[in-house]
Amino acid sequence: MVLWRQCKIDFSNGTQVGKSQVVSRGSCVSICDSNSNLVFYAHTFYVPLWQQGQIDLTVVYNKSDTIMQNGVNLIGRGWYKELLILPFIDSANLFYLVQAPVTGKGGFFYSIIDMSQDSGRGAVIQKNVQLQGSTFWANDGITAIKHGNGRDWWVMVRDWNGYNNKFFYYVVTPSGLTLDHVQYIGDTVKSSAYRIEASDDGEKVACIANQGLISVFDFDRCGGWLSNEINIEYQNPNTNLIPWYWDCELSPNKRYLYVSQEFTLFDTANYLLRFDLQAANIPASRDTLYIGERTAVGGLLELAPDGKIYWACTYYPIGTFFYPYPDSTHNYITDNLSVINYPDSSFCDFQPFSFYLGGKRTYYGLPNNPNYGLGRLYGSPCDTLPWTNLTPALSKGEGVMQITYISAWEKLFINAQNLKGKNITITIYDTTGKEKFARVKPPGGGLGVFGGYFTLDVDCSGWANGLYVVHLQTEKEILSKKFVKE
Repeated sequence: MVLWRQCKIDFSNGTQVGKSQVVSRGSCVSICDSNSNLVFYAHTFYVPLWQQGQIDLTVVYNKSDTIMQNGVNLIGRGWYKELLILPFIDSANLFYLVQAPVTGKGGFFYSIIDMSQDSGRGAVIQKNVQLQGSTFWANDGITAIKHGNGRDWWVMVRDWNGYNNKFFYYVVTPSGLTLDHVQYIGDTVKSSAYRIEASDDGEKVACIANQGLISVFDFDRCGGWLSNEINIEYQNPNTNLIPWYWDCELSPNKRYLYVSQEFTLFDTANYLLRFDLQAANIPASRDTLYIGERTAVGGLLELAPDGKIYWACTYYPIGTFFYPYPDSTHNYITDNLSVINYPDSSFCDFQPFSFYLGGKRTYYGLPNNPNYGLGRLYGSPCDTLPWTNLTPALSKGEGVMQITYISAWEKLFINAQNLKGKNITITIYDTTGKEKFARVKPPGGGLGVFGGYFTLDVDCSGWANGLYVVHLQTEKEILSKKFVKE
């Protein structure tokens, strides 16, 4: 077998920043801090079926690209969107790695990573905890959406067990990761690849099935329910004419839905499609942005923090199996991602194979990362918590907040700059939501913003050791960060 190392990309600014240890055709996840510094990542090493005695397993790597302590032998199956990283609600160091092995093993699992272990390099401290048993086969397309309270998370997965329309909703709260409820909605379909893709604000969900389904729902971030389905297309999956849709992504403004489509027995081309969700006839608004040759097989789409949508394709030469690439295989398909530069615009500026990976190569996969920066749904029925546990910190506008805690003095120093608002409120909460400190700019000045700058020191003596959240709000921005009192 030929091994290779794939590319690290900083999607906040669209730059290639090095190589990773990812050895996979699909499944990978990563998480960074609020300054775009890598914390850890994971992938499932897919082994072709003919290699007897081998199994597909997930491996976790730290920011130094070495295998994390106890980071091997995690359940996986080497598909495409079967992994997900979510932060613990009440800890800056603990993370869930959600695992959907899809085929072969069945079930639904999670592991726990503690980044305070091994001198900050992290360790897997719980492994392959079962959420559902082997009779449950999760579809290849798990996703997560921040709860409307700004703290908890919804994890959504579709059942792949015969023909059904069954969605499972798990919830991450301070009490853990548990099954909350099940919903039957939409078309009855059997599909190994059922992608569930949330809009950037979490209020719409697009779904595709490889056997000819495209639909869009509204999503209730408070209750965790889909509703108001827009059925764009559903073809009979019992024929050989299925279009084999592979992935989808909503534009940031939720007007456009982008869909990738693979070749079939009766159509050897690959496509990138777009639908206008504001059109009077949405199916008729179908716009073909790209028709590709048989060897450039369209893979996953992903909306990145820079506002662009990236598209991965794999090189699939006729008459051979595409995975793994031999060392000598380098071409415009293997060595580049395609980019939709302005997905909100009718002129989206799709540039095929335009993002060079610096000599690294791509297959179908892109990281399956939710919108970690999504905040609470202001004014909603579930906007009842006194603080938003945000990872990384929510920032509306260009303001930046830095916080420094000096344990010897028991003092917290809060500094901010580039603030647009003038009237400022500082609130500090503990992990139970109890307010520890609050101050509003008094009339006539005092605590306020001067030239976009703000500073305040807070006496934390007498406070219990633990995690706290600092919440800064003006009439034009909201900033939130954590600190630990030790």
